[in-house]
Amino acid sequence: MKKIFIITGEASGDKLASKVIFELKKINPNIEYSCVGGSNLESLNIKSIFDLKEITYIGFTSVFLNLFKIRRKINQTIDEIIKFKPDILFSVDSPDFTLRVAEKVKKINPSIKSIHYVAPQIWIWREKRVKKYKKFLDHLLLLFNFEKKYFDKENIKTTFVGHPLLETKQNHIDISNLFKNNKKIISIFAGSRNSEVRVLTPILINFIILMNQKNHNYNFVFHATNENKNLIKDYIKKSQLDNVEVLYDEKIKYEVLSKSIFAVAKSGTISLEICNLKIPSIIIYKINYINYYIMKLLVKVKYANIINIINNEEIIPELLQKECNANEIYKSVIYLLKNPTLMDNQVKRFSETLNGIKSATSSSSEASKILNNYLI
Repeated sequence: MKKIFIITGEASGDKLASKVIFELKKINPNIEYSCVGGSNLESLNIKSIFDLKEITYIGFTSVFLNLFKIRRKINQTIDEIIKFKPDILFSVDSPDFTLRVAEKVKKINPSIKSIHYVAPQIWIWREKRVKKYKKFLDHLLLLFNFEKKYFDKENIKTTFVGHPLLETKQNHIDISNLFKNNKKIISIFAGSRNSEVRVLTPILINFIILMNQKNHNYNFVFHATNENKNLIKDYIKKSQLDNVEVLYDEKIKYEVLSKSIFAVAKSGTISLEICNLKIPSIIIYKINYINYYIMKLLVKVKYANIINIINNEEIIPELLQKECNANEIYKSVIYLLKNPTLMDNQVKRFSETLNGIKSATSSSSEASKILNNYLI
C-alpha cells in the first residue's frame, strides 16, 4: 500500500490539506496516511503525531522564545516520517516549519517525493530562498498564477491549481434556528492561532460594544476553529454580550458568512472566501511592535491583503497596528454601511480580481490528481 505523510503548521493549512485528501480518497482509497495536523484531517481518520497547537506560533519573537521547543518538534516529525517510510511527503503552507522538515527528510531519504501546497510568499520577502527550495522540492502547487514566474527562474516544477477557498459550495443549511431575531449578521474573524485570537478578540469585543451603543440591529458571529473556539467563548462570556455567537462547524460557518452583510477579518486567506461570497469587508491586523518593525524592514509590498497586493491599491480597507483598535474599526464599518455605493464598488473590484486568479477546475481536485500521479 502506498503511503503519504502530511505536514501542516496551523489550522488553515490543516483545512487546505483535508480538502485535497478528501478528493484523493475518492480516486485512490488504497493509501495509508499519517500527519501533523488538526481537526480537519482528524475528521478524515488521519491521526496526528502530536497536537497542532504545540507548534502554532506567530511572529519573530514568539518563534525565538519557543525555538528549542520548535526544534524538538521538527526532529520528532522527521523521525516519525522516516519510520513511516512514505512515498510522498505532502507539506502544506507554514514554510518555516513544514519546509524545514521537508529539507531534512530529503537529505536522509531522497527517494521520498516532496510536494508542497501553497507556495512560500517569496514575492513579499526573502526571494533568494527559491534556490534553496530547488534542492529538496519535487513539485510546488501554486494557489496564484502570478507566482509561477518566481519559481520558473530556478526550473522548479510547479502547477497552478488555484485557491480552494474560491471553489463554489452548493450545500445549503437552514440557519434560521441560530438566531432568535431577524437582525442583520456581521461576521467576525479573529484568526486561527491562539496568539492572534488573544490580541484581536478583546479589540473586536470593544468594537461590538460600540456598535451596540449606537445601533442594536446586528448579530455578530465569531468564526472560530475547533482549536480556539473555547478561548473566544471565554472572552465573550466575560463581556456579557447577548448578540454574539461563536461558530466552528465549517458548513454552518459558510452558510452564516454567505448571509452576512459585512465582515471584519484578520488579514489572511479567509479574505478570499469573504470576497468569493461577495461580502464587503475591512481587514485588521496587529502584532507586537518588535515583530512589526522587523517585518517592515523585510517586506517588499505595501499592503497586507492579497487583493490589495495584486492590485497595488487599497481596495479593501486595512486597519493595521495602532489603527487596529475598536474606535477605528467602528468608524470604518459604520462609514461603509452608510455608503452602499462604496460597498458595491469594493465588491465589483475584488470580484474582477478573483476572476483572474481562479483555476478552471477545483483546486483540491487538481492537487489530488498530482499527488496520485506520483503514486502510480
